[in-house]
Amino acid sequence: MYAVIKTGGKQYRVAADQKIQIEKLVGNPGDQVEFTSVLMVTNGGSVDVGAPFVAGATVVGEIASQDRGPHLTIFKKRRRKHYRRKNGHRQDLTSVTIREILVGGAKPAKKAEAAPAAKADGEAAPAKKPRAKAKKAEAAVQE
Repeated sequence: MYAVIKTGGKQYRVAADQKIQIEKLVGNPGDQVEFTSVLMVTNGGSVDVGAPFVAGATVVGEIASQDRGPHLTIFKKRRRKHYRRKNGHRQDLTSVTIREILVGGAKPAKKAEAAPAAKADGEAAPAKKPRAKAKKAEAAVQE
């Protein structure tokens, strides 16, 4: 199963568990993103093509990292005119891992949240020890 999505003015062919680099998206690594601009979905032999988008189709991904593309040098010159311009550019990119392709208005699976680890025997965490500087300050005040 694969889909064609549109994001950042470009179109990408994606499949589950695929990693792609796209134009910068707002978010931190580990955040979940949904792409609702799905142009086409194939599932086995059936192909659903949208006009322009497939109704009820969503592609869910997870931000892996925020990256920067390669450095490009832009150099302009007009010979015999004393005109030279040198410039550089690095595009901001986001690495996204595609988790699932949903059709028919299905909701994405919630990401498992890490619960704080509780002790099995019901003991509370030990209290923090007071700092040495605080002890010295108390001793100085008492004198």
